Amino acid sequence: MSTLNSRELIIERAAKNKPEQSALPDISLFEKKNKGDLSAFSTVLKNIGGSVHLIHNLEELMLIVMEKHAKDSRFYSPIEEIQKLINQAPDNLNDGHDLENVELAIIKAHFAVAENGAVWVTDDLMGNRALPFICQHLAVIITENDIVPTMHEAYRQPSLNNYNYGSFIAGPSKTADIEQSLVLGAHGPKSMTVFVIIN
Repeated sequence: MSTLNSRELIIERAAKNKPEQSALPDISLFEKKNKGDLSAFSTVLKNIGGSVHLIHNLEELMLIVMEKHAKDSRFYSPIEEIQKLINQAPDNLNDGHDLENVELAIIKAHFAVAENGAVWVTDDLMGNRALPFICQHLAVIITENDIVPTMHEAYRQPSLNNYNYGSFIAGPSKTADIEQSLVLGAHGPKSMTVFVIIN
């Protein structure tokens, strides 16, 4: 039997043994553009080791931050308004090693996802890609209207279209590899706080 005939035989057998067609699953639930649930987001984030604070402005954020962290700690933020509040000196962030002693990083996120407690951050909001992962503690700012219910909705967001680097971040880093004992902050921030600006 020639190679050509063998190929034709395989195609013919495959055509005869096609499985029966079945209806596609109903995905209408995921096509609805619903607003996310702040309560659901808060619950999920707390369950995975994070915390949520509702604020009206950045001054409220700084009051909470100063209560939790020592005044002589190094705070860093790529957000201009925060830089003024913490008297941040200009930094050259070409090298992530410059961030090794950052106690608290304060960044913005494009949006949050209620079903898994994640926030979507791209490099234009990080200032430096290492920042959210090298700091001891991470604070993220979102607005209440920027919470989507599911990852299906998340992947429809415009901020996922054009970026060089981005990451979904959900809670502090965690591992339970050793004796199945959960450890937070084993290979990243020890805590993650999301500040939600309410309308």
